[in-house]
Amino acid sequence: MSKHIRWGILGASNFALNHMAPAIHSARGGAFSALATSDAENAKPFVEKVPGLTVFEDYDALLADDQIDAIYVPLPNHLHVEWTLKALRAGKHVLCEKPIAMRADQIDQIIALRNETGLLAAEAYMIVHHPQWQKAKALYEAGAIGELVRVSGAFSYDNSADGGNIRNRPETGGGAIPDIGVYTYGSTRFVTGQEPQEILSTAIRYENDVDVWSHITAQFPSFHYTSVNSMRMSPWQDMTFHGSEGVMRLTAPFNPMVYGEARIDLHRASGEIAVYRFPSDNHYVLQVEAFNRSATSGAAYACPLEFSQGTQAMIDMVFDKDRG
Repeated sequence: MSKHIRWGILGASNFALNHMAPAIHSARGGAFSALATSDAENAKPFVEKVPGLTVFEDYDALLADDQIDAIYVPLPNHLHVEWTLKALRAGKHVLCEKPIAMRADQIDQIIALRNETGLLAAEAYMIVHHPQWQKAKALYEAGAIGELVRVSGAFSYDNSADGGNIRNRPETGGGAIPDIGVYTYGSTRFVTGQEPQEILSTAIRYENDVDVWSHITAQFPSFHYTSVNSMRMSPWQDMTFHGSEGVMRLTAPFNPMVYGEARIDLHRASGEIAVYRFPSDNHYVLQVEAFNRSATSGAAYACPLEFSQGTQAMIDMVFDKDRG
């Protein structure tokens, strides 16, 4: 396996074009080398960004190329498990978009194949690689807000005008919770290291069998949790950790530099206010660099499949509670 990871991307999604392809191309320790898409027109903007890029018309042909070390999978949600497993069987490391599976138990087979092959397989959960979230976790663990009592989160945007979007289609695994609930749920687990004991209540609105708005409450071992996720509201994102000795608020927790500046506002009960700013860190680049290091050195990866499975288990709990 090369010490310089050569990446291939399955599919020419807009997200891959605008975020992950540039991140893969610029990240240290690797290179964006190949793309698979059946539409030559869709490949053009990628080639414009990376002249000399190899373009395959077939996903399997890309997987068969022994010059490619790692695969990024930005396909619709319902295809994630299938193509992650195919890439692992082809001898490639895999970074798959979230959610990596539609149910937590589906991740078992990916973990088993990862262990069998010794390859790195992970969900593209970029926030844990950002120093904003690493600092938030460190502050919490250091007792900066005392005993945690409440976590509240919100993440919303509006794609109501785009009915054909895969997020608005049930057959492609759409929905706001799979798309962005993964962040409000998973970030809480990341900072606290705790798992939900019970989903206390759910209020979910569906359109075309896809969840477009939800408000859920949950009980963790030592705190109460509440969150709103929506694809039918004005863009907003916020995570607040409220403790006995202070409040820690992240004001652009999920799309820094796009939504706003990555910042932690820490308000202590003593009246002291501390502000931590992270104006220039690109979590997509940091994610790819971390992946490259782990794939070449075997170093621990910040978002193993077991972590992703825990977040998906919480998503499963929410839908199971709502559907009775």
